Amino acid sequence: MIDQSYYAAVVGAGPAGMFAAREMARNGVKVVIFNRDIKPGGLAEYGIYPDKFAMKEGLRNQFRQVLATPGVSYWGNISVGTQADLSLDDLRGLGFQAILVTVGAQGTKWLGLPGEHLTGVYHAKDVVYHYNQLPPYSKKKFHFGKKVAVVGAGNVMLDIARFSIQKIKAQKVIAVVRRGPAEVKFDKKEMEYVIRNLDLRALDDEFSRVSSVMTALGQDPTQAQAQILEALPKAQPSSSTTHFRFEFLSTPTQILGDGIVSGLEIEDNILVIKDGEVKARGTGNKRILDVDSVVFAIGDKVDESLGLPVSWDEFSKNQEPRFPQEGISFETFDPARKMVIPDVFVAGWSRQASTGLVGYARKDGTLGSRAVMQYLQTLPKIVPDDSALTARLKKLGKPIVTQNDIRKLTEIELETARHRGVDFFKFSTNEEMLEKIMSVG
Repeated sequence: MIDQSYYAAVVGAGPAGMFAAREMARNGVKVVIFNRDIKPGGLAEYGIYPDKFAMKEGLRNQFRQVLATPGVSYWGNISVGTQADLSLDDLRGLGFQAILVTVGAQGTKWLGLPGEHLTGVYHAKDVVYHYNQLPPYSKKKFHFGKKVAVVGAGNVMLDIARFSIQKIKAQKVIAVVRRGPAEVKFDKKEMEYVIRNLDLRALDDEFSRVSSVMTALGQDPTQAQAQILEALPKAQPSSSTTHFRFEFLSTPTQILGDGIVSGLEIEDNILVIKDGEVKARGTGNKRILDVDSVVFAIGDKVDESLGLPVSWDEFSKNQEPRFPQEGISFETFDPARKMVIPDVFVAGWSRQASTGLVGYARKDGTLGSRAVMQYLQTLPKIVPDDSALTARLKKLGKPIVTQNDIRKLTEIELETARHRGVDFFKFSTNEEMLEKIMSVG
């Protein structure tokens, strides 16, 4: 048994937080994980496309092992923030010597376009949470038409396209991409799920339209098209007749409609090199796409209500870190006071929003935990005591979820899946989950 000589809080139970907690607990830190949701997992549970059963179950098994690690405690259904169950100052007052924030990027980015308020306009995160059954998004009503525009060029765009193709069975799905084919960010593997619906003739026409802009920058349109089509040999079967196509070099300028979306106005772009990077520049020429739903898959930003300073959609970080890991700063910073916040660290998407997948989050959380441990080693050792925390949580007057509760809920959901003869089952509301947990006793 490892002696626990320090006391740290991890806020958020996605991959970054879970693996960070395990790393610290294995190195003499008593760790308490606080999670807004009932279940641990974060985007590994509620962000990966639902049909990836093996991947998800593999991650769930790893998270169960984390929760079984000596020195790790879990409290779910607890929010942390300025207007939440607990604040950062509350955590300090409860004796935590350091706080590692791994809540991801819970805010949403918008472009501020006319018409964003219309019915049929959504942020990709809300849609992903909905089809992955994250309460309360699981019960949110969405109006999806038959002609869907997805703004973005990454894997999330392809997930929304896949959902529109397989679940909504839209007539057409248009990926609206601000830059060119050579700048897309999605993986070949993710393209395999939708490429069977890709309109190849429309793709040829689109490359003919943008090829002169690409060649002017020294880009090879033939190579870029071939890279998109690399997914064809392993194309997954399709269950719909949806036509999927791209609109490259296109920036949304306004959403049209009277209460409900009826079109998306876009501006044609050219490509320029600025500061060594390929940038899109508008030409002034505008067109209207005939769509009745618009989903923005343009990345995320952190939630300012947590109580940390924010700069450029991310929590402000110390640019001269005291405890750098691989040259990266995990330390928070207050620009107004021009000083480090000494006991609060960030990792995962809380450090750099919308960057990388589960493997990235795991590594980032582990590195962040090492920065925390280096900080803790500058402090006196203590005997961690949960008594003040336990008393405070009881005063909240709400159900608190523990490791044992998660184990019980897992058993109930697995048994329900077996009974129904399905690959996987999970409850879609907090009320159902809490009821089932309490019913077991």
